[in-house]
Amino acid sequence: MLSDGMLRADSPEQADLVVVNTCAFIEEAREESVATILALDENRLEDSRLVVTGCMAERYGDELAQALPEVDAVAGFGVPIQLGVKPTANGLGAVAEGVPWLDLLNLPRPKSDAPWAYVKVAEGCDKACGFCAIPSFRGPQRSRSIDSILQEVEQLQVREVVLIAQDLAAYGRDQGVGEKQILSLVQTVSEHVDWVRLLYLYPSELTDPLIEFMAASAVPYFDLSLQHVSAPLVRRMRRWGSGEKYLKRIEQIRLLQPKATFRSNFIVGYPGETEADHDQLLDFVQAAQLDWCGFFAFSQEEGTFAADLDGQVQVELMNERLDELRELQDEISASVRDGLIGEVLTVLVDEPGIARSSAEAPEIDGIINVDESLKVGEFYQVQVTDAQGPDLFASLFDADADRRSAGLVLAEPADSKRE
Repeated sequence: MLSDGMLRADSPEQADLVVVNTCAFIEEAREESVATILALDENRLEDSRLVVTGCMAERYGDELAQALPEVDAVAGFGVPIQLGVKPTANGLGAVAEGVPWLDLLNLPRPKSDAPWAYVKVAEGCDKACGFCAIPSFRGPQRSRSIDSILQEVEQLQVREVVLIAQDLAAYGRDQGVGEKQILSLVQTVSEHVDWVRLLYLYPSELTDPLIEFMAASAVPYFDLSLQHVSAPLVRRMRRWGSGEKYLKRIEQIRLLQPKATFRSNFIVGYPGETEADHDQLLDFVQAAQLDWCGFFAFSQEEGTFAADLDGQVQVELMNERLDELRELQDEISASVRDGLIGEVLTVLVDEPGIARSSAEAPEIDGIINVDESLKVGEFYQVQVTDAQGPDLFASLFDADADRRSAGLVLAEPADSKRE
């Protein structure tokens, strides 16, 4: 749109074109998407156009257009390439029926307004998790080339790049490269930006070389997609792992890097989840002491393996279990943040007065409040002075003052004449 001559508006109320990017992963996300669409429709200019795109548009296009007459257009992920032959070896990997030939992975991006940016390195997923409908409308995994990713990184001109995909650690497998490709990608991108962060790592895909590289990097941040810890329930989810295996992996990482940050997410109320399963998850959360954690109620998604499973958990019971888990994790996260008071951290300033360390992913985790005089897009050493829930407060660290307070500053050279 920018290349076509359009300009960013300061607010939806001033825009000629309003675009809503939707999510269809779970029912709660769909409800939020619809609420956002309706709210924007009430406040937009009378002669503006309201366009809905993203997962809901791709998955429920016709249905969405009929249900929301307020919307001027519903657009999926991409548009077909107008060529006579369907491409099969153009760097996109195999293209499934119904998947756009040209999707959002291939569109150029302008310079980022923030000193960080998310960069999607693959689209789709080859896994068949019982609760997930993503493969049905995102298609199989299609990894980009490293060269195309680097080109985007250079266009963005940022200090931090967050690499994302539905199955990030499997990057490159669809191109026949295998497990080493994600490590090559991370190493290569790390040569072009200060910080590289990885999101959405499937636990069984983590290799020792990748763990070792990230543990020694400037951002030892591990976002592990675990979903549950009860081995029978995990198998019913059509996934790999158990609480015991996850704890061993986390301990392995902490031995390499004691200050590593961990984030994960879990589904509560998956069909067949018992009180014993729930207790196992509570015990795991207490033992793992993850920095950040999200809990989501099971969403019965049409066309998934879990949609018709027996043992559906009542909504009231799911909500009780969610409250219990969230309360426990809030206490853990607050304790972790309180433990940082007095620590000296390297932070990147995102906007005036707002910064993050390697322990906070942008727009997901907590923030660090700093002096507004610190320059946006620069790194600083700050000392944490207070913590309030997920957020920290910090002041610019004065190394000389710290040494003086410890009595470590050398005395001024003596005047030889006075001696």
